[in-house]
Amino acid sequence: MSLTSGQRLGAYEILSPLGAGGMGEVYRARDTKLNRDVAIKVLLPAVASDPDRLARFSREAQVLASLNHPNIAHIHGLEESGGVTALVLELVEGEDLAQRIARGPIPLDEALPIARQIAEALEAAHDHGIIHRDLKPANLKVRPDGTVKVLDFGLAKAVDPTAGSSATAMNSPTLSIHATQAGIILGTAAYMSPEQARAKSVDKRTDIWALGCVLFEMLTGQRAFPGDDATDTIVAVVSKEPDWNALPPGVSPSIRRLLRKSLEKDPKRRLDSAAGVRIDIDDALAGPSVADGAAVQHRVAQRPTWSRALPWAIAGALALALVVVWAPWRQTTTIAPSALVRLSAELGADASLSFRSGDATALSPDGTLIAFVAEKDGDGTTLLYVRRLDQLQATALSGTDDAMSPFFSPDGEWLGFFAGGKLKKVAVSGGTAITLCDAPGGRGGGWGEDGTIVFAPTSNPGAPLMRVPSAGGPPEPMATLADGEVSQRWPQVLPGGRGVLFTSSSVNTAYNDASIVVQSSSGARSIVQRGGYHGRYVASGPGTPKRSEREEGHLVYLRDGTLFAAPFDVTRLAVTGPSVPVLEGVTSNIGTGGAQFAVSDSGALVFLPGQTNSGGGPITWMDRAGKTTPLRAAHAAWFDLLFSPDGRRLAMQLVDGTSTDIWIYEWARDSLTRLTFGATYAGKPVWTPDGGRIVYNAPRPDQTASNLVWQRADGTGDAQRLTEGDNHQRPASWHPSGKFLAFEERNQAGFDLMILPMAGDEAAGWKPGTPTVFLNSPAQEREPMFSPDGRWLAYISEESGRSELYARPFPGPGGKWQISTSGAMHPTWSRTKPELFYGTPLGQIMVVPYAVEGDSLRAEKPRLWSDGRYFVRGQNRMFDLHPDGMRFALAPSALDSGVKHDKLTFLFNFFDHLRQIAPVTKP
Repeated sequence: MSLTSGQRLGAYEILSPLGAGGMGEVYRARDTKLNRDVAIKVLLPAVASDPDRLARFSREAQVLASLNHPNIAHIHGLEESGGVTALVLELVEGEDLAQRIARGPIPLDEALPIARQIAEALEAAHDHGIIHRDLKPANLKVRPDGTVKVLDFGLAKAVDPTAGSSATAMNSPTLSIHATQAGIILGTAAYMSPEQARAKSVDKRTDIWALGCVLFEMLTGQRAFPGDDATDTIVAVVSKEPDWNALPPGVSPSIRRLLRKSLEKDPKRRLDSAAGVRIDIDDALAGPSVADGAAVQHRVAQRPTWSRALPWAIAGALALALVVVWAPWRQTTTIAPSALVRLSAELGADASLSFRSGDATALSPDGTLIAFVAEKDGDGTTLLYVRRLDQLQATALSGTDDAMSPFFSPDGEWLGFFAGGKLKKVAVSGGTAITLCDAPGGRGGGWGEDGTIVFAPTSNPGAPLMRVPSAGGPPEPMATLADGEVSQRWPQVLPGGRGVLFTSSSVNTAYNDASIVVQSSSGARSIVQRGGYHGRYVASGPGTPKRSEREEGHLVYLRDGTLFAAPFDVTRLAVTGPSVPVLEGVTSNIGTGGAQFAVSDSGALVFLPGQTNSGGGPITWMDRAGKTTPLRAAHAAWFDLLFSPDGRRLAMQLVDGTSTDIWIYEWARDSLTRLTFGATYAGKPVWTPDGGRIVYNAPRPDQTASNLVWQRADGTGDAQRLTEGDNHQRPASWHPSGKFLAFEERNQAGFDLMILPMAGDEAAGWKPGTPTVFLNSPAQEREPMFSPDGRWLAYISEESGRSELYARPFPGPGGKWQISTSGAMHPTWSRTKPELFYGTPLGQIMVVPYAVEGDSLRAEKPRLWSDGRYFVRGQNRMFDLHPDGMRFALAPSALDSGVKHDKLTFLFNFFDHLRQIAPVTKP
């Protein structure tokens, strides 16, 4: 129904009509209680009679009420009176952007601040899980003071990745009047994204597209995708490019790039963050990049010196030094080609690098952006951050919880990383993190120029490198394991796709004596350096600056925490000169092969100063109060410790030189005894219920797989192989009867839970039966652990998308119960009370009291057992509960030692230095 001047709607007096849209009519009204003018949006009669549209109207009110931002028109209330339902909105004075554009193109210095405010509004809405879906000039008002207000979130819907296109939001007032269904087109045609025009589900990237259309129209005075009618316009949206020549000559290359990134038809290639748009506009407003040309640089150079230096003066001398080296506008600053410049920079007051199992830092190929994994505020939460080297602040990338080992795409627009047992990617500008494939314990990745990512999927022995398209898909092996080789990790895809460089080792937990191997694109492989790890090719040779065209460079790698370099010909895939030491004191881990350094194509190196971690340390007691006392003070590279049933001994895996063996430690006597001798690899010890034997996994004679072996704990007698199979197996837990051994088995699809039956006894002898499957599902299942009474089997599964703890009855059948809620590993049953413990990816120990009711396991809410933490080493078990149920033996976390890794060191002109100390010469 239409309202007339003077008519009352509750406390509001209608003054005059303002306009009409697909949802209703809009009026200027007077709030008689607060004496202010407002906008009243009233449903049309045809809409009010439709229950679906009426529900949509109420939802619009809720959406608007949840947004409180200076660039979003506010909602004051929802009014219902005399059969009329209306929204009471902020009255925004001024003309809309469509009216402004109708007078002609908007100058760049006026258009960019407008676009920036729109981006800020979208950023706020997206942070609340809301997308606009009908952003257009008519829905954007510019007040006389220059403030931009985004109007009519009438098409906004809560972002729900499972909702698809069948969400309950209403459609565009321009093209449709039906509820959103698959196949119905939403939005105004000229500003629709291609996925919107094709009636596919949309996310916040559809708003980025619309903002690009609006900015293009502001600068040119014409639509990016014109058409005589809706059909012609949609055809242009999905199949044509804007007339880029229509952009004014004064539009800088950076803004042109922003427009092209915003108007990518493939949403996967589109800039997917309003924050990214805002940052690009800020950069353009603050000053041009090097790519914007010398003429534009000259204009920026005319700015007063104090305006360029003030932010860095506030940051302090170190930050100022970084600007002197990196800021493109400082034309008066020159560094001699051979001068190696060393600078230290803080990450920020509350950030500390986190490198539990992998690399913490990465440099973009052009050297202008650093990515790092850090813990914030000491609460254990880790995220992936990015920081431009000419800015003071780092930006956290949402959706990157528990990230590790980041690596850049060749164009510097994306970051690959590992988190939650997956290989993922995220745009450096922010946005949704995209899962590419499974990676239970990633150990490094490299992104090729052809879009292929090569990665190490797990820390477990026997896993070759894999490759997967950067768009996602099923991974496939990149290489095969050579004789005696148990690990391939930390890959780098060489320029031009010539091959892949990686670290190869015959011992999975000792990499000081590993080899740097290159596998060419033809499949041929060769060792290019023996005795080192984490090798990287750097394009440091003289000649063309284009990395893919350089032939000479250097191989850099680590050994004992020292960075070495040798001349390397990337065409021949061979070292062409001797290795020389370059830099001492680079933080690294011999136990994983991880290293905290990165090099850009521009010749900068960043590293974390520190010591080499051998992969182990002392063993410590920790009680419920978090108090720690020494258990074994000697440092050693130990893993997977487990108490004997009587609690007097600890079995563990120890790395000694080039072998990994099982050792037994009698802690009361401080006596350490080796159980296995000279094994290439023997790991994951598990005591039998009587404490008489230990089962472990060891390679088959042909080294193709690791199967189950057991041996008497006193060292007498020979080892006996319990299983023979082509898949890798790891023991986990004995049933208290001693008749069943639970173990995990890795096949091509992932990990399954298996049961090995055992017949016989000590007098008559034991005979292993045929392994049977306990649990085989599309998800990864690991670490099966029997309860003390043998009725339940706890295990880790990724069926929910991340590793969580579950329990099932044994031998079954029966239901299952999820025990953990925020990630779990290493389930551990108490033998003295009904408690189930587990570790978190952040090194916390959680406890879950439980009760058995009939055939059901009733678990309470998980709670933190202690404030102390243990040191996380991938899938290795770095703690165990003593049989008394009161204390843990563990490796204490470095976070509890008070060490804070909040500074990085940069070396600039690093390539010049390499050419001086290790000259590149052609053969």
